[in-house]
Amino acid sequence: AAAEPGAAPGGGSGSVPVLFCFSVFARPSSVPHGAGYELLIQKFLSLYGDQIDMHRKFVVQLFAEEWSQYIDLPKGFVVSERCKVRLVPLQIQITTLGNLTPSSTVFFCCDMQERFRPAIKYFGDIISVGQRLLQGARLLGIPVIVTEQYPKGLGSTVQEIDLTGAKLVLPKTKFSMVLPEVETALAEIPGVRSIVLFGVETHVCIQQTALELIGRGLEVHIVADATSSRSMMDRMFALERLARTGIIVTTSEAILLQLVADKEHPKFKEIQNLIKASAPESGLLSKV
Repeated sequence: AAAEPGAAPGGGSGSVPVLFCFSVFARPSSVPHGAGYELLIQKFLSLYGDQIDMHRKFVVQLFAEEWSQYIDLPKGFVVSERCKVRLVPLQIQITTLGNLTPSSTVFFCCDMQERFRPAIKYFGDIISVGQRLLQGARLLGIPVIVTEQYPKGLGSTVQEIDLTGAKLVLPKTKFSMVLPEVETALAEIPGVRSIVLFGVETHVCIQQTALELIGRGLEVHIVADATSSRSMMDRMFALERLARTGIIVTTSEAILLQLVADKEHPKFKEIQNLIKASAPESGLLSKV
């Protein structure tokens, strides 16, 4: 695309105007000079997440002035001047594979607060597992986003959970964790593909968060042994419903070992010690 007024000069820095097209929509926005494929995808998800079906494959295309039509995004393409791109869904349904890598994963810790302690079934156990997950996130350099539901009335996150190094700790009144600040934070993390989600309550905040996230094209892993409700019936039916939508219901040990992937991983021994140190037998997994 030819350079137009407002584009960053060649080799410069700053933001570059880009027109993002999807279906019948076209929305002007901007990306950092030098942004590539992953950042363009993240911008599409932030603009059109509610319309994008995560179970389809897509191709990103660039409008080429010399051809007067869209062409597939060239290999190694980076944004250096004003341009127009579009996201085109292919007619191929794909199965969610559930692969996890630390570089494309973010942990979401939802409303693990003091006032829920007496009401939530197996709360002590999910605190223990949640703390293990956050320790694993710190070891592997995975960003952590934490929310607290109306902390003025319901208290802060329980003291047993160490939030050291969390990217965000936010109060909320909305049930879903997908707040504007959270969307901004996700857009700033390049290549985010998977969210590992745990906390309370399964059928309310966890469910609504998961549904909003997959609506934005992200893959969601719910940690069954770190997620609970006041009622085991509410929890069970929420997990069943979410699994039918393509959300992955899994366990903390599976998550941590999938993230290291190999016993030769430099952090494998530390992750292994975490797993050995705390594995409560609570009955939660018999009620998934």
